[in-house]
Amino acid sequence: MATGTATDRGREAPPPEERPSAWSAARAFAVVMGPSVALLAAAAASLGTAARSLARCRRPPGWAAAGTAALAGHLLVVRPWMRNWGATPEERVMPLPGDELTPEPAVRSTRAIAIAAPPERVWPWLAQIGQDRGGFYSWAWAENLAGCRMRNADRIHPEWQHREVGETVYLHPATGLPVGRFDPPEVIALTGWGAFVVRPGPGGGTRLIARNRQRRGPAYLVYALLVELPHVVMERAMLRGIRARAERGAAGDGAG
Repeated sequence: MATGTATDRGREAPPPEERPSAWSAARAFAVVMGPSVALLAAAAASLGTAARSLARCRRPPGWAAAGTAALAGHLLVVRPWMRNWGATPEERVMPLPGDELTPEPAVRSTRAIAIAAPPERVWPWLAQIGQDRGGFYSWAWAENLAGCRMRNADRIHPEWQHREVGETVYLHPATGLPVGRFDPPEVIALTGWGAFVVRPGPGGGTRLIARNRQRRGPAYLVYALLVELPHVVMERAMLRGIRARAERGAAGDGAG
């Protein structure tokens, strides 16, 4: 379907580690959650300083006022945009396969992208996601800072086109998420992440939709404060990575 690169041909996936070392776990935490922790600390300092200044009837320092305004902008503008990036109003509210894995979510997000290739050109890239398979087509250099040992495939591997429900899709050599649903050529859902749904789009193209539903409880608080931002950044890059590969394959077929 697409031409393979030299680094992709015949590669062997590294065996998953049974248990991460303390160093690799700390590095992964720092890379994935470090930016969120830094932003939270800056927001708390700005908000706290501004509140104390106002309580004393004083004007807040400029940095505190700017930080508080940035926090308000993030909550009112940036966060809603992140949760619905690329999705149409109809896609945001429509039921999708995989929703049943989290019946009453604390929050739901829907991100989507239009791909100028038919669904049958898109699905094979999605079917082979995983650290030990085709990667996630995102920023591998950032994932590898966290010790993921990720390599993104540039061709379709027939041997990576099937998953069983309950099978682990590795995100890191030491950890992954179970497959909650695998229905070719439409949906793959990962328990704890969400579902990726392939739908026909206008003009013979495709709409690739990522639906995330977070469970209620303390785990959601951790997700919202520490994980949501890197999740959105990497998932957005992933959707674009799949689009580039599917469109390149479709263009190659047309040229042929």
